[in-house]
Amino acid sequence: MDITADQLPNPTFPLSLGQVVVTKSLWCTLASAADDATTLRRIAALLEQHRRGDWGDLDPDDVASNDRAAVDGGRLLSVYVCHGTRVWIITEADRSVTTVLLPEDY
Repeated sequence: MDITADQLPNPTFPLSLGQVVVTKSLWCTLASAADDATTLRRIAALLEQHRRGDWGDLDPDDVASNDRAAVDGGRLLSVYVCHGTRVWIITEADRSVTTVLLPEDY
């Protein structure tokens, strides 16, 4: 089943992220090229994209899967590239926790 943006209920977007957790390895990777304030702003910008339903660099099947999960309450994955670093953001199905991590942290 394909879901179009106009079919998404407003309460789903923006998403609730729950508690946000950033892995130490991701923080250290991003912070190696910037100060802590800049790193925090970069992560916050990615979280905002994810919260709005911009899933980043996913193939069309994964985008469709996320769109369904946003409506049905499933787990969500976004993939972004931030200053040359691939970043994953995963929100659990119950929306209690969102984790920002490197793919190798998974």
